[in-house]
Amino acid sequence: MQERSSGAELAEQLRKELDRYSSGGKLPSSRALVERFRVSPVTVSRALAQLAAEGLVVTRPGAGAFRASPRESGAAPVGDTSWQEVALSADGSAEPSPRTVDASGVLVSLATPPPGVIEFNGGYLHPSLQPEQAMGAALSRAGRRPGVWARPPVEGVPELREWFARSIGGAITAAEVIVAAGGQSALTTALRALAPPGAPVLVESPTYPGMLAIARAAGLRPVPVPVDADGVKPALLADAFKASGARVFVCQPLFQNPTGAALSADRRGEVLRIAREAGAFVIEDDFVRRLVHEDAGPLPRPLAADDPDGVVVHVSSLTKATSPSFRVGALAARGPVLERLRAIQVVDTFFVPRPLQEAALELVGSPAWPRHLRAVSRELKNRRNVLTSELRMHLPELALPHIPSGGYHLWLRLPDGTDEPALVAAALRAGVAVTPGRPYFSAEPPAGHLRLSFAGVTGAGEIAEGVRRLRTAVNGSTAWA
Repeated sequence: MQERSSGAELAEQLRKELDRYSSGGKLPSSRALVERFRVSPVTVSRALAQLAAEGLVVTRPGAGAFRASPRESGAAPVGDTSWQEVALSADGSAEPSPRTVDASGVLVSLATPPPGVIEFNGGYLHPSLQPEQAMGAALSRAGRRPGVWARPPVEGVPELREWFARSIGGAITAAEVIVAAGGQSALTTALRALAPPGAPVLVESPTYPGMLAIARAAGLRPVPVPVDADGVKPALLADAFKASGARVFVCQPLFQNPTGAALSADRRGEVLRIAREAGAFVIEDDFVRRLVHEDAGPLPRPLAADDPDGVVVHVSSLTKATSPSFRVGALAARGPVLERLRAIQVVDTFFVPRPLQEAALELVGSPAWPRHLRAVSRELKNRRNVLTSELRMHLPELALPHIPSGGYHLWLRLPDGTDEPALVAAALRAGVAVTPGRPYFSAEPPAGHLRLSFAGVTGAGEIAEGVRRLRTAVNGSTAWA
């Protein structure tokens, strides 16, 4: 993280100095830049690579770096793209549901805050929590495997499929698993396979904005079903199936995003029974099973492990527990739907690159993997406790109805009448990025909310400072009721 930050800072400094050099002029050598700025050769390499990617410099092996000429920088005349508005909307009237893609809810958790801003809006582990050394070693070992660059089976490397099957449990076999390029890709495949454009799809309310974006981009109509601390409400789920005629329900039974709720034992069987009677599928997004907190106790099995009838299409991923760039996940299903899932994935992506699959196998089979999971489990519990304590002490006005024992975020209810967007903006001005609640609802929200993530920060000290800044934002904001 520090190396990457230093590289960005050096790139910015060199960017400001480029006017000193004529077109095609040679920049100082890497050694000279190391000595002048007192940084490592890796930092210099990162900075020059960034400027080369921007078309500002040209690097020539053995010769050095040079300021790019106008031709090399790729400068192009400004065109007129206004015609695209007509082309993109010309067939809209014939569609049963608009396909305008709103990625704002997803971008909130993917955006990098400005320097100095505390990241309470992140969706991934801080680099200090990621198993970077273990991933690097796994990738290195995978690269030496015979045939690692050969085309893999389209369903995935057999050994990796077997590992995912064992992690799901029950009677799931490797033959019922397809390796996918992370959870988001797997969700996209599942929704496309199970629901035609214009169809309703039942979703938890609130729910993961990325799934809502997938549904809407596919022309589907999300129908909300409320959740509480015990997960989705079965009676309302049954009513929603009857009223909408939907044949798909998407849920996160374990540490739901954003509420952190876990589907209770008495509701698990009810959800499967209701879906089966409706002739519908349940897409189980089991996205943070590997981010359980140290004090959670035994976890319930995935719904797919207790489903002999093929009601559940199971989605899981290694990404949340590793790195945003380690995009390896899996789809598991039984019956004819498996062939449809396989066909859609092949059409969309062919297959997940074999080196990444082999690296995943090396990682999960290494002694470093269970050590990493234990360390993350312990740290997430500590961070959750710190954030909960700080909020209760400094922001008691924010209701915290449920404290999860897994995942990486808290879901807070704002006082009635609070201007949610104004408060989020005030928080950013105060130096802390938070996630607004509105994107998590497919219909009108019952109240204002904030989601605070404790995974993307450096540790307890930054959590405490983030809450202090949020308190400052509340005190100085007219958004507060």
